[in-house]
Amino acid sequence: MSDQHQFKFSTGVLAYPIAFVLSIWLVFWFEIRFGVAFNSYGVHPGTLKGLRGIFFSPFIHSGIDHLYSNTIPLFVLSVALFYFYRKIAWKVIIFGILLSGLLTWVIGRPANHIGASGLIYVLVSFTFFKGIFAKHYRLIALSLIVVFLYGSMIWGTLPIKEGISWEGHLSGMITGLLFAIVFRKEIAKPRKYIWEEEHYDEEEDDFMKHFDEHGNFIERIDEDPDDELDIKYHFKEHKD
Repeated sequence: MSDQHQFKFSTGVLAYPIAFVLSIWLVFWFEIRFGVAFNSYGVHPGTLKGLRGIFFSPFIHSGIDHLYSNTIPLFVLSVALFYFYRKIAWKVIIFGILLSGLLTWVIGRPANHIGASGLIYVLVSFTFFKGIFAKHYRLIALSLIVVFLYGSMIWGTLPIKEGISWEGHLSGMITGLLFAIVFRKEIAKPRKYIWEEEHYDEEEDDFMKHFDEHGNFIERIDEDPDDELDIKYHFKEHKD
């Protein structure tokens, strides 16, 4: 078999998503414990001060409902990212946060845009489009699962609900699509068997030599009928 198979479970597949989820919960706990609010550290479009939110906003949430609604999809999508796209996972997350945050700063309303939902939209968009572009059955299946679980999130990119940063969602969706195009060559290759290789020659395959042209199994193909079988017996005299 070829060693091109890149789908591999490792400690990081679970450890990194868990660490990220714990970090946003830790920030929320800190706010509650010490009676502070970090909302002002969100992305505030059109202001230089608001640029700091590009780095901080994914870790800040307005309340427990906001935090909880982001926790599960963030964990699930991050696990899928680190499993199926391990080599580019950190690039997608880090640059996804930066680019989606910057786009939000450019197109957003003059308000504090907070929450990890922008990154979630990056992951949803990237995972869906990357699977389609890859034309690999496992990745396409992953895309369909993402659509089934989070397809309704598309409505979050439209200004139809008060108090929702649709600009952040739209920025994440655009960023994910862009990354799917930019990283189109970074596709996990499926495991190949020896008979799937280009240089494979059926006539040279030791296993296939056990079958005749009709598909019948030949038990001994390396035995020459003209060869004489020489058997020697050695007797050892038994003495009382």
